[in-house]
Amino acid sequence: MKKRILITLVGICLINFAFGQTKSNSETKLNNDLIETLDIIHNDDQELRSQIGSIQEKYGIQSIELNDLWNTISYKDSINQIKVKNILDKYGWLGEDIVGVKGNKTLFLVVQHGNIEFKLKYLPIMREAAMNGKVKAKDLALLEDRVLMMQGKKQIYGSQIGINPETGEYFISPINDPDNVDKRRAEVGLKPLSEYISIWNLIWDVEKHKKRTKELENKN
Repeated sequence: MKKRILITLVGICLINFAFGQTKSNSETKLNNDLIETLDIIHNDDQELRSQIGSIQEKYGIQSIELNDLWNTISYKDSINQIKVKNILDKYGWLGEDIVGVKGNKTLFLVVQHGNIEFKLKYLPIMREAAMNGKVKAKDLALLEDRVLMMQGKKQIYGSQIGINPETGEYFISPINDPDNVDKRRAEVGLKPLSEYISIWNLIWDVEKHKKRTKELENKN
């Protein structure tokens, strides 16, 4: 009797082990498929954007060449939105543990580059993901700023840089409470604003920023 019980228990353990292995293999394949899909999306999102600077420098900010490039980027963005929508609606926001650092970043990039309706739909989901450690707080901060700017409001973290279409001059889009912007940036893991904007050869001067913002508000 004891021998039969032992054999039965061993059989159950083997079945559970096999089931666990099958489930694990299935999950691994799904994760790999998602990683591969997001890798392709990432390349589509970044490849053409990497050409913006050189095209603008060569042909000018109002050139046909730059306009054509942006049209192609917008087209690819619309396709990527559909792909990422399907992923997010089915699986929710996937963390680095599931799709890796690059895959996780790709989800953010597509939402960041999507239209305003797309951003507004997934902003709450991204906020929840940030609270659960599934997305970096600094990425969420960039999306928060982008949404505010698209709504005609002042940004919070100073991440959004504008450009004068006539002169090609870069400028920092209006910031709410600019005196404490670096404190807010530090809280979400962003480097100081002065360091961030140096990429565009800009110098952070809070008083000049306040003056420029006031001038813009008076024009409007």
